[in-house]
Amino acid sequence: MFGMSVFQSVLERLKAEEDEESAAEDEQGAPANIRGLNGGFVGNLAASGIADSGAVQRAYFDTASEEMLEPPKPRPKPVMPEHLARIRPEQIAADLGLTDTETPQGLADKRRRFAAENHPDRHHLEFRANATIRMKIANMLIDEAQRRLRLMQRR
Repeated sequence: MFGMSVFQSVLERLKAEEDEESAAEDEQGAPANIRGLNGGFVGNLAASGIADSGAVQRAYFDTASEEMLEPPKPRPKPVMPEHLARIRPEQIAADLGLTDTETPQGLADKRRRFAAENHPDRHHLEFRANATIRMKIANMLIDEAQRRLRLMQRR
């Protein structure tokens, strides 16, 4: 190692370690050192014969309950809530219960109540498109009612 650069000496040392590991692997039939595990758990399993014998699998099936071993039952197809089918603006306005005598706080409360029932995150994936349409239209209607209310207050 004398007369070599530091880089060359590190390469030589790594090659020597690799050769030692290969020799140990050839003798045992399994890697002596697995990176990150240092041969601990995996090496002990291989040495004890557990990893190769299927003992872990047998132990699982011996202790598993019948419910765990049954295939999962198919889930029933979800049913779309009736209100999500109403996506026309006049239907949504009726669901919101908008009137000509709204207050800013009343509109905010209606938006919150509507979102609690109709927000897409609260519904099954199959029905999120309808819920999204309902929320967009409801928000548009409430925003328009708020705009009209501001105009009325300026007069």
